[in-house]
Amino acid sequence: MLRFARLLLRLLFRFKAFNEAVLQTPGPVLLLPNHLSWFDWIFLGVCLESDWRFVASSTTAQFSFLHRWIMINRRTYPIDPLSPYAAKHLAGYLQTGGRLVLFPEGRMSQTGSLMKLFDGAGFLLHRSDTRVITAYLRGTHRLPFSRNPDRKQLFSRVTVHFGAVLTPPKLPHLPTAEARNRLSDWLRDRMLEQQFETEMLFGPSTVPAAIVETVRRRPSHRALGDLTGILTGRRFLQAAALLANQWRKLLPAQTTRVGVLLPNVTAAPVTLLSLWSLGKVPALLNFTSGPATMLACAQLAGLQYVITSRAFVDKARLKLEPLTAAGLRLIYLEDVRRTIGRARKLAVFGGLMRLPRPPGRDPQATAVVLFTSGSEGTPKGVELTHANLLANVRQMLAVCDLQDDDRMFNALPLFHSFGLTAGLLLPLVRGFGTFLYPSPLHYRVIPMLVYLQDSTLLLATNTFLNLYARRAHPYDFHTLRYLFAGAEKVQEATATAWARQFGVRVLEGYGATECSPVIAANTPLRPKHGAAGRLLPGIEFRLDAVPGVTEGGRLLVRGPNVMKGYLNAEANARFQALGGWYDTGDIATVDEERFVHIQGRLKRFAKISGEMVSLGAVEDALAGAFPHYGLRCQVAVIAHPDADKGEKLVAISNEPRLKLDEIRAVLRAKGLPNLGLPRELRFVRAIPKLGTGKVDHRELERIIGAGQNQP
Repeated sequence: MLRFARLLLRLLFRFKAFNEAVLQTPGPVLLLPNHLSWFDWIFLGVCLESDWRFVASSTTAQFSFLHRWIMINRRTYPIDPLSPYAAKHLAGYLQTGGRLVLFPEGRMSQTGSLMKLFDGAGFLLHRSDTRVITAYLRGTHRLPFSRNPDRKQLFSRVTVHFGAVLTPPKLPHLPTAEARNRLSDWLRDRMLEQQFETEMLFGPSTVPAAIVETVRRRPSHRALGDLTGILTGRRFLQAAALLANQWRKLLPAQTTRVGVLLPNVTAAPVTLLSLWSLGKVPALLNFTSGPATMLACAQLAGLQYVITSRAFVDKARLKLEPLTAAGLRLIYLEDVRRTIGRARKLAVFGGLMRLPRPPGRDPQATAVVLFTSGSEGTPKGVELTHANLLANVRQMLAVCDLQDDDRMFNALPLFHSFGLTAGLLLPLVRGFGTFLYPSPLHYRVIPMLVYLQDSTLLLATNTFLNLYARRAHPYDFHTLRYLFAGAEKVQEATATAWARQFGVRVLEGYGATECSPVIAANTPLRPKHGAAGRLLPGIEFRLDAVPGVTEGGRLLVRGPNVMKGYLNAEANARFQALGGWYDTGDIATVDEERFVHIQGRLKRFAKISGEMVSLGAVEDALAGAFPHYGLRCQVAVIAHPDADKGEKLVAISNEPRLKLDEIRAVLRAKGLPNLGLPRELRFVRAIPKLGTGKVDHRELERIIGAGQNQP
């Protein structure tokens, strides 16, 4: 009977099971799978011997005859989930050498992702000497009898992946309640890691392949949008195919890296996909950095061609003469479009010509070159591979319940890794729409567009969130499910204002361009106030000691999302010498739950009288502390040499009425020590900012050093 059922599943769902050998493990053993549809027990049952029993709810079994037939039989172990003795009965059965299948979520997932785990599973792990096998059901969330809102397929492909046999940690020193919570967290982490590793192993291995697979599953869904209109998935691939054909004529075959200088419009992802399909590597130039920096980045990447737009260059008033004078050739999309003949368009839109398959399709090949902000030095060229980008996307998908009908609003530029990976690739790979807007600074327009687009996801930085909150209507953000903030620390005043004014929780994340970029994130399921986020699945960390720092250390991380390397020879040699570890340059602590707490960048610490003082902590304490001077009042802090104490803190503000005594009083009231109090106050007309909204401390130090401060 089981053979016939398995054959039927293989014919209907192309069903296949992996690592079934672990199911021979003798009891006591728990099999713990995710739960996505009413058919899950069938896909598992055909793999199990007859002594395995499914834990079932006797209460749910009373709903109908069908429920009773499925849930009360010789292959089930019925329990009353509301009984305080249910878990004890299960523990007793396991102690006799039993083998049980338990869905630890306690219900079918409503999101298609792993939901919270009930602590009953943790209790069993604590009270019984059982081993654990996790299982990842892949594809059942799209079956008709799944409860999640994703688009259903009658015969979706289904696989089940059994993990290795695990022995839960022993926690005899902890009270039962705390131990079962710890073990539930341990189990959830193992299940998320298995999901991530399985998707990396069995999912598409390159970015264009992942995008194409998603689009072919839902060709008519809204993939991209901007102020000029929307592109369905099918139109997106067709437009990329047309451009790819033109690049064959315009770009020499030996040209590998190609510069891209475009704003957030649908033409940008179309250009990226067209280049990827030919095996080219886009190098995204930061158009806010100025012509000198853009030229330095282009030369570092060895660029000969830069793809841009005449309309964009004119509207943004970009000065590109230094690039052309240095021999770079600008290719304007408007000119390329005019060369596409009608016959070629008909061939593509008629299905006679498709997007080329990239040569090689090596997941370890460089997918994109991004350039660091350069806030504390010369920008570095970062090589991110296809595997890096897809790993980071799948790490985020493992911890976030993103769905087919979500809508991303992305005003963060694509030359910024947060805007590229989270704002563009995440929606394209997962299969929901993203709306691209060319500037995050339009704080009057963006809240209105988020409202009009019914956006459910928004990416921003602390600076931009403050700008939006000033002009937004309280109802503008009512559709948001996720509001992720990164690139700079979220200030307490910002989070409070958004919670009170819009009823939206700001979920802070932490990352770096070199890590594709997300390293840690707070989520609705695992938030922690004051933390920069919880480390994503597959990321290891270590803390190296720093002289003068008594708590925490220098944070280094390692994982599949960490870059291939730098284009800069010296920086790359230092990175490669670390053996896969990336030095974030941040001083941090990581608690036992893997939440990261950032104290500041090592370069943003001052050594005063032998003590390390975080300049970032001083700036955070001053943020929003002077509302009586207006919302535009800002204070930044830098360090200057001091003959007596080694260094001293200097406060810089754009508000000339502000007094040094006011600054020091605020810091004392917030508990900062005397070493953290600025000894000087200087003024500038405007605090310089980077394209992401962060303070440009390097430029600020240059201004102050050149004496360009107001009296």
